[in-house]
Amino acid sequence: MSFETPLEIPVVDFSSPDMNPGSSRWDSVKDQVWRALEEYGWFEALYDRVAVELSRKTVLGSLEELFELPLETKRRNVSKKPSHGYCGQFPGIPLFESIGVDGANITQNVESLTTTLWPQGNQRFSKKIQSYSEQVGELDEIIRRMILESLGVEKYLDEHINSTNYLLRVSKYKGPKTSATKLGLNGHTDRSYVTILCQNQIDGLEVQTKDGGWITYKPSSPHSFVVMIGESLYAWSNGRLHIPYHRVTVTGNEDRYSVALFSMPKEGYIIRIPEELVDEDHPLHFKPFDMAKYMGSTVLGQEPDLLYRPSYPY
Repeated sequence: MSFETPLEIPVVDFSSPDMNPGSSRWDSVKDQVWRALEEYGWFEALYDRVAVELSRKTVLGSLEELFELPLETKRRNVSKKPSHGYCGQFPGIPLFESIGVDGANITQNVESLTTTLWPQGNQRFSKKIQSYSEQVGELDEIIRRMILESLGVEKYLDEHINSTNYLLRVSKYKGPKTSATKLGLNGHTDRSYVTILCQNQIDGLEVQTKDGGWITYKPSSPHSFVVMIGESLYAWSNGRLHIPYHRVTVTGNEDRYSVALFSMPKEGYIIRIPEELVDEDHPLHFKPFDMAKYMGSTVLGQEPDLLYRPSYPY
């Protein structure tokens, strides 16, 4: 992995069978992960423990069937949590629609969604979604363990992992049928601890660099996943990591599909910065806060009483 130019995408290989905590291989990959997230806030992960058949053929391949459901059916997927249900039909981004699966690694949660969309049920779809979420969730736990070890606060690992709820969000970006580039999704940062994304053969993800430029992401392998830091982990780490601002653009005739697994703090979990991460060089950035309430208050236009909030490009 190289960091010689700001437009170069860090690539980290997790596929080695002997990568166990404490091994030299683990420590090498951990160092690459830390440097990538500290400087860029994201990287491409090569992870062959999720079979290509499951990620790109089975899950991504089933999304066309899902999004072809009638609009009134897709809108049955509702949630009190912002951005957890059906999203779409926005005038500013008409090519985008998305469906969330809250607790996507839990059987009854996935089956509840599928029976909402398919009254007769759809075991085939629910099994694909749950299996994918479980396997990608394992990569999420590996990455977060490496981050905590790099920070020297691995004693909080169990609490940190147990505070997690997994949200799977599947998205469609309709091909605009033009050679001109159209906006698929506005620039934003994620609210998650970590986001892990897989896309079909249609590119479109763009990530902003610290100097204001944009990197267009193109997977280098069938085993490629995008890993991004979200606001929750940025806050928990007291600003030690970079949050990548990103967007989606689309062009041409083909539809773009993506699957993103977000590790989110559970509702009611209070994010507190470990005392070990506060010192003269790293003063306290945030008061303890509940990310679920923070998400609701910002949607309503009411800023929560945080000591500090990151400044975003928008």
